[in-house]
Amino acid sequence: MAKPSSGVPYPERFYVAAEYAGLGDRAKLGNFSRFENDVALMLYGLHRQATVGPCNAAKPGLWNVVEHGKWTSWSELGAMASTEAMRLFVKLLEEEEPNWYSKASEFLLDPIHELEINKTKLDTDTQSENYPETKTIAENGCILETRDKDIILEGVGSVGTYNQWVALSISGEYPKPRYQHGAAVLQDKMYVFGGNFNGRHLNDFQVLDLKSLTWSKVENTTVDSQDASTITTLSSCAGHSMVSWENKIISIAGYTKDPSEIIHVNEFNKQTCAWSSMKTYGKAPISRGGQSATLVGTTLVIFGGEGAKKTLLNDLHILDLESMTWDEIDTIGVPPSPRSDHSSAIYNERYLFIFGGGSHSTCFNDLHILDMNNMKWSKPTQKGTIPSPRAGHAGITIGVNWFIVGGGDNKSGASETYVLNMSTLVWSIVTTVQERIPVASEGLSLVLSSCTGEDILVSYGGYNGRYSKEVYVLKPRCKSDVLSSKTIENNAPEDTQVLLPTSTLLNDVEIEIESSLQSGRAKEIIMDNIDSEHLDIRSDETNIKLLEDLRSEKGVLEAELAKEKSKSLHLKQKLDDAEAQKIILTQELQSVLQT
Repeated sequence: MAKPSSGVPYPERFYVAAEYAGLGDRAKLGNFSRFENDVALMLYGLHRQATVGPCNAAKPGLWNVVEHGKWTSWSELGAMASTEAMRLFVKLLEEEEPNWYSKASEFLLDPIHELEINKTKLDTDTQSENYPETKTIAENGCILETRDKDIILEGVGSVGTYNQWVALSISGEYPKPRYQHGAAVLQDKMYVFGGNFNGRHLNDFQVLDLKSLTWSKVENTTVDSQDASTITTLSSCAGHSMVSWENKIISIAGYTKDPSEIIHVNEFNKQTCAWSSMKTYGKAPISRGGQSATLVGTTLVIFGGEGAKKTLLNDLHILDLESMTWDEIDTIGVPPSPRSDHSSAIYNERYLFIFGGGSHSTCFNDLHILDMNNMKWSKPTQKGTIPSPRAGHAGITIGVNWFIVGGGDNKSGASETYVLNMSTLVWSIVTTVQERIPVASEGLSLVLSSCTGEDILVSYGGYNGRYSKEVYVLKPRCKSDVLSSKTIENNAPEDTQVLLPTSTLLNDVEIEIESSLQSGRAKEIIMDNIDSEHLDIRSDETNIKLLEDLRSEKGVLEAELAKEKSKSLHLKQKLDDAEAQKIILTQELQSVLQT
């Protein structure tokens, strides 16, 4: 997703941007030829869509390359609304020139003020009617606040309600509002680096103590991994990824003012309280922002994002964090379409989930799964209440549950918080907030805190018409791998899909049925990748018969597998014999030629 700016509201802001870019009537500052061809064509198409509407011009001949390119860029936008084209135009310009707004001040007729989407005023005093009454408490000279007047606990544990987002009162100096920043938790502290504010990339490094609820700033110093005497400042960036690993924080990729050719990796060491620029080996991916970074064991899996030249990506790379070696992965199956600002998660240390994201003109709500064992993509059927298309959302996993928060579709922020049971692929809505609450934002961060013994989601920042610096928390009503048996049962259809390897599927189904017999509960199971009818389990007698049938079918499949292995060995032997015969004939031919 692109980066919004503050300033006058739409449509005036669009016209200011058009003048600056060189497409308006006055165009004093603009020199349209300064943009790369692909960016210039995209800006032209969006400008025509915003000012004229859908393409109504005759298609130029192929010999007129320039006009044909302009017509194609405009025509491909189809029936896109003019308001959406205006927003995308401004976002694209801001990606190219983050400081354009300050330079375009001569075009402004009114003073700069805070942007309000669709001229809707945000009432900062409005609270969700579902929030409990607020009570303020003084402790050690600091003001602490809890949304539940009956609960007074330490830090994020002060939240007494479940499945509701609650704003925290934080002491210390608040960081500047931002979005597209990175955040990670290390030893009960949330570290925040970089981000975007008013079109400018940030490079400050902030830390929130999740127990004392106090903000503090950490000096942003970088030590060269090859030369410890070289100390610099980490460059400003946004759209990067941050993950905790061992006792360190890894920051990777991101948009920068002067993008490099390849992805850079930086590491924060809590002991030295300094960043290090890490040397990597192998073929590093091209630079990008808006990618997903998923920790899988001792590796970091990077997928997609947007390259420095606005090229959307869907490549997959793996960084071994122990050897710092890159490996580009060739996958099979149909991968997700190129995208950025999606979310990712790992299930069972094997299945990589990719959800949502956006292109330059649309957002997605598709779900893709990569089996890390055979590197094969699949696109399963989603169940339950499926989220609407979105990009710029954040995700976090607790056991089998994958929580999706925020995001937007270029028109409004997503107000629902969803959870996906990654075993059954059933979506459920956890809670809903007002659209202007910061958790209904693009580019927010989401981390998991367990400092109080309970899992608590912590959201920070974001953009939904104004930049946020607020911290919100949600305590899900779960401590195990299942969010809430009631929630899942109420939202699950009669059949659920089980994500299991084919080689172990029958064994695991047997275990599931035996477990069902022991607990006295009846379940209905669909076995993915097995050519059988849905199994309807309604009584112990049926379960026993089904278990016998499964074991019988398992025996048949194992026999067929052994038969196929025997055929494979036989074919291999034939190939070996043929290769040996080829060598003999080659030697005989060489002997004949020599004589």
